[in-house]
Amino acid sequence: MKNQDIITLAESHGLGLRNDITFNEMGIDFKVAFAKDLEGKPWVLRIPRREGLGEQIVQESKILDLAKKHLSIAVPEWIIASPELIAYPLLVDMPMLTYDAQTYEVTWHVDQNSPNIIPSLARTLVDLHNTPMEEAKTQDIKHLSPEMQRQEILDRLEAVKRELGMKTSLEKSWRAWLDDDKLWPDYSVFVHGDLYAGHILTKKDGTVSGFIDWSEGQFSDPSMDFSGHANVFGEDSLKSLISEYEKMGGRVWDHMYAQAIERNTASPLNYGYFAITTKIDEHLQAAKQQLV
Repeated sequence: MKNQDIITLAESHGLGLRNDITFNEMGIDFKVAFAKDLEGKPWVLRIPRREGLGEQIVQESKILDLAKKHLSIAVPEWIIASPELIAYPLLVDMPMLTYDAQTYEVTWHVDQNSPNIIPSLARTLVDLHNTPMEEAKTQDIKHLSPEMQRQEILDRLEAVKRELGMKTSLEKSWRAWLDDDKLWPDYSVFVHGDLYAGHILTKKDGTVSGFIDWSEGQFSDPSMDFSGHANVFGEDSLKSLISEYEKMGGRVWDHMYAQAIERNTASPLNYGYFAITTKIDEHLQAAKQQLV
């Protein structure tokens, strides 16, 4: 999609843009563009990469409304939300890191060793996970009981194995995880669902100031919001985050750390399920490489 195509698309939704547009190609579901309107105000534009994302957009809009109500940090304020285009004013702070779409080179926008990251992230997660469940039910936001969480993963495992194949060792490991009762919480909380450094905004001193990309928001296993931390910051940092979260009033269980690690190792399964759902060849081939 060329600059003029995006300008025309935005104009059809009542947003006039200048021609200076840059892109972030890392998004799986959406092409992300950064542009300024005719008055110089910066915007983020998310353009669906395929048809059929209309319901997902409606759901994410509901998730954002709930998150804005209960969090003190910034979340996107969608001004345009249609099946063809999402647009919102650019939030003030940068994500902790970004990837280059071609080289996958990581650029950090904050000192990853800042002492402010862990406490501010823990505080935000406590606030997020304390969101009342009743409000989500009235908004028809996805809610999974502890039993449903495991069943959903089992169903995805079966589907991915059937469609793409799977190493015996991976299947055995994931089934053992699903069968291990002590790892799983007996409650659900409101989670971001896809939380890692690229979706966390911080001030220059490392204080968490915002979350973006809420498409996986739901009521589910709280460890979902911790697993991505280990992947970027390491397991010792994950232990510190869980400890700080507990000190600030977050609800934990004995094997929360192990559950977060298990969720992180299940990333190829999640990607495989995305691939068979979208039926996009490049993702199908990439998922097979991770699975077989």
